[in-house]
Amino acid sequence: MDYIQSFLERDLPSLGFRIPSRILKRFWTMLAHSQGQVINYSNLGNSLGVSGHTIKHYLDILEKTFIIRVLKPYFTNEKKRLVKSPKIYIRDTGLLHALLMIENINDLLGHPVTGGSFETLVIENVLKKYPRHDAYFYRDSSGNEIDLLLINGQEKIAIEIKSSTAPRPEKGFWNAVKFLNPSKKIMIAQVDSSYPGENGIWVTNLDEFLSIDTLEVS
Repeated sequence: MDYIQSFLERDLPSLGFRIPSRILKRFWTMLAHSQGQVINYSNLGNSLGVSGHTIKHYLDILEKTFIIRVLKPYFTNEKKRLVKSPKIYIRDTGLLHALLMIENINDLLGHPVTGGSFETLVIENVLKKYPRHDAYFYRDSSGNEIDLLLINGQEKIAIEIKSSTAPRPEKGFWNAVKFLNPSKKIMIAQVDSSYPGENGIWVTNLDEFLSIDTLEVS
């Protein structure tokens, strides 16, 4: 928590951002509670007593200072109703846990943010390994969704992220895959070792995923 106070009260002002630390601290905590969810600018603005435009300004500050990741939605040329707002992640899971007063693994496992925390860990490590890929998520109005979509030229990799040790892709994932037709389908979960799953999806854990070239995954 000392780091949080230092960043809010010293580091941000030194960069020219003049926002009261108590307001930004409250904003951070609100973002932590909605980790990995699609942002609703109006709802956040109403809760904080500011406009949606101001919320976007705060997010811009946190993105530029590498506190949050703004994961943009993927759009297609098809006439399909898609989610247009980004997902927001506090990039450092240690900071995320500190804001939510999560002190140990038992606290984490019993907290609603468990899935969001694991998703953050996966996304940050994957994007560090594959910086040349454009990163998105996909979700349509029916709730069909892909957690992470990596695109590089004609290559399109669909990644589903599950904190479970016995993961299964949901129907919404398969519907999105059918529509987007990615070249590769991968599920990253807390499994002991990699194995081929149903319908051509490759199931693996984060360590093994980071140790291989995804181009070899069929």
